[in-house]
Amino acid sequence: MYALRGGRVVDAAGSREADVAVAGGEIVAVGDAERVDEAVAGIGDGDGSDAVTEVDADGKIVAPGLIDAHVHLMMDGRPDVSTAVADSDYAASYRAASNLEAAVEAGVTTVRDLGSRGTLALDAGEAVAAGDIDGPRVLACGRNVIMTGGHGNWFGREADGPAEVRKAAREQLKAGADVLKCMATGGVLTEGAVTGAPELTPEELDAFTDAAAPTDTPTAAHAHGEAGIKNAVEAGISSVEHGTFMDREAAEMMADRGVYWVPTASALRGIVDNGVEAGIPEDAVAKAEDAADRFDDAWDHALDAGVPIAMGTDAGTPFNFFADVPQELAHMVDYGLSPEAALEAATVDAADLLGLDDVGVIEEGYRADLLVLDADPTEDVEAWREPEAVFARGERMV
Repeated sequence: MYALRGGRVVDAAGSREADVAVAGGEIVAVGDAERVDEAVAGIGDGDGSDAVTEVDADGKIVAPGLIDAHVHLMMDGRPDVSTAVADSDYAASYRAASNLEAAVEAGVTTVRDLGSRGTLALDAGEAVAAGDIDGPRVLACGRNVIMTGGHGNWFGREADGPAEVRKAAREQLKAGADVLKCMATGGVLTEGAVTGAPELTPEELDAFTDAAAPTDTPTAAHAHGEAGIKNAVEAGISSVEHGTFMDREAAEMMADRGVYWVPTASALRGIVDNGVEAGIPEDAVAKAEDAADRFDDAWDHALDAGVPIAMGTDAGTPFNFFADVPQELAHMVDYGLSPEAALEAATVDAADLLGLDDVGVIEEGYRADLLVLDADPTEDVEAWREPEAVFARGERMV
């Protein structure tokens, strides 16, 4: 058990002075010292096995753990991600464990893996849940569903035609997927792919979301171009990933249907800010620079239309490291979100997208995913970087 004393709680509900008590992986009390004392005293059998560890949060901020709705555990930020295909499954597993450790130390308590080889991310999630490795909670899609030769074909599940796409999606569900992910358009990091061009057809996207419907499994579509975004939204997708060329019509469609946007600004910045000189393939740099020119407009359209936004980084892509996930919040503020809205995108809104109803805020009965920060992140977005303490599922990680 832990008792965080003297801090100010800041989450989507606002700011208030409060102590916080944690036991059994859950938040058991939020309030004044007396309330927390009573909660702590009512837990345990009095034999000393339930001793409370006091955490001095005086003058500090207690905030929810961050949720990254788009990562790739098999990748490590190397300049050319396609070279990871030559790595053994063992090497990929070690890398995933390292990425998870880096993420939780940065204050990330939940990640959603949107594409890794085989069952790597699914297995990583089970390992974290079992306590075999340290890291954030992991939700995973298994393998991306893509057209033959499409974006990410070196690690995705290729499928052509509605029947085959439906089967490919069902295979991921059978393997235990928490979310289904498809490639609706081409992408930056696959040589020869046209970034904004539609890949899966409307009929194939319909089959994809139809496969998810019986189990109410969330769906995600990698989609850069306007046509691909609209095709995905028409098919009933839960979230559009990247959305780089989003136009006003696409934004309004997303807002009307409550489709989340996961912008992944860190992915573009990692490529554009480092370039060919850092070893990133020339084709990828050229496509990223073109996409970056359109990204400002996408933000304008999304904010004007009121598109719901969830934080995601695409961590693992070039120079986009798991240890730097909190930088995404600063990018979102640079593009026009308020620090308060960035907090919501990285906590309650991301939790809603992921289908988690007990994370993202600091309330009794919620999971104990908590950060202790030196400053108020609704006043200074850089406050998310280098948390003083990190609690994931009630266990202190930092």
